[in-house]
Amino acid sequence: MKIIKLLSLLAMPLIMAQQTTRFVYQVSIKTDSTDAKSVKTELANLDVSPTESIFYGDKRLKRDSIFARARQTRNFNFDRSMFENLQSNIDFIIKKNYEDQSLVFRSRIGRDEYSYEEKPNFNWKILPETVKIGDYKTQKAEMTYGGRKWDAWFTTDVPVLDGPYKFSGLPGLIVKIEDEKGDYSFDLMESKKIDAPAEFLTRGNVVKLSKKDFLKQNATYRKDPVSYMQSSLNSRGGRGGGNRPSPTPQDRKEQEDRLKKSIADFNNPIELN
Repeated sequence: MKIIKLLSLLAMPLIMAQQTTRFVYQVSIKTDSTDAKSVKTELANLDVSPTESIFYGDKRLKRDSIFARARQTRNFNFDRSMFENLQSNIDFIIKKNYEDQSLVFRSRIGRDEYSYEEKPNFNWKILPETVKIGDYKTQKAEMTYGGRKWDAWFTTDVPVLDGPYKFSGLPGLIVKIEDEKGDYSFDLMESKKIDAPAEFLTRGNVVKLSKKDFLKQNATYRKDPVSYMQSSLNSRGGRGGGNRPSPTPQDRKEQEDRLKKSIADFNNPIELN
């Protein structure tokens, strides 16, 4: 296995230096741990370039594209109801640095954007079991991360030592990975050449935290999102709405109810601990 890994490492710069590749995964998420019918499915992309990769939800890319066009044309009079179909359970971005094996996780908490850096230690156990998935001959591996036991199938046919979400470190591309409870699964659907990795808008400054502080901040938000949002707004001196009119008490109440419901409905994070 070490020989295979070495050959993959030698081949990767030759292949990846010539192009950027987008690997498209179908992601299934059981958002509510108490409801077996709460499985949501959407697409996510892993854009791989010679020195790094970026993983993100396809709906996030489409939302950002709409906002980018609006900013470029200064025309913000688009139908905001279109965003209802672009709500995503993969509302984060993960950038991996191949040189030092680090990653940066970026996501919003309330109105603000935060990030943390991590060097995950994936203690993979490679098993002898093999299976063909699509056009790829794959081999099974397993490990525990984030309080979940994961089963992965990787292929050395693709010299990319990466995979969806934070997962990496196997001697080939991860074609499929799922946790043993079946709450989360990532399945490779297709790959295609692209001109460059996706880029995303950054609204204001990204607050950099340790992972521990990020999780603490997120827990505070989920416990009482309305108070958190109000505190965040007060810290800006009440600014945050631009030139938009203030919502009516009824509109505000409806917004708060939707926010609380969305948080209550998604109670099954990918990392449990």
